[in-house]
Amino acid sequence: MMNCIAIDDEPLALELLKDNISKLPFLNLVAACNNAFEAMETMEKYPVDLVFIDIQMPGLTGLQFIASLEKKPLVIFITAYKQYAVESYDLDVVDYLVKPVALERFIRACNRAKELHELKSATNIVPNKPTKDHFFVNADYSQVKITFDDIIWMKGYGDYIKFHLKSAEHPLVVRTSFRELDRELPPNKFIRIHKSYAVAIDAITAIRKNSIFLGDKELSVGETFRKNIEKLL
Repeated sequence: MMNCIAIDDEPLALELLKDNISKLPFLNLVAACNNAFEAMETMEKYPVDLVFIDIQMPGLTGLQFIASLEKKPLVIFITAYKQYAVESYDLDVVDYLVKPVALERFIRACNRAKELHELKSATNIVPNKPTKDHFFVNADYSQVKITFDDIIWMKGYGDYIKFHLKSAEHPLVVRTSFRELDRELPPNKFIRIHKSYAVAIDAITAIRKNSIFLGDKELSVGETFRKNIEKLL
């Protein structure tokens, strides 16, 4: 859907323009204005993708109005004067229609505006950032990389956490806390089951009322963390 605005100082021409716009399902008429100053006020309040505008208007012409805009929407001029066509295209407008405008010609101009709008929208899409799959910890006087998929479970004691990893025979001991880890561990991959334990959800093989199993390893579920298990179930 494209938000548009119609600007013409001739009441009959403005009514015809409004009627033509209403026939196209991809256009949403935000306002119909009698002059450029009314249009300025409207465009300060609402986002506008497309402007239909006459050229010869009192106070500020259509050409002057469009040239004054810092952030230009798509523009279709609709005017009774052919002589401004070259000057209008210097403003990089979508189309220049000369009154009276046949409905077929109007629709063709609007379809072109729709294509340009879709192209512009696709160009402005920001690609999703790659999903982070690891973090670094201080261990053995080094920055050690730990991937989320490598973690089976973690046990905290004092100022340290012991990481049980798939890739290591012995746990990796790191000076950190679960509070600090919460900034690193994705909540869709890990669950806290006890004040001293956090486990990888994919590593859980069975659940009982007061414990969970990681293969042959059984870990108790703390009373205050039982709701986490209920949500998981």
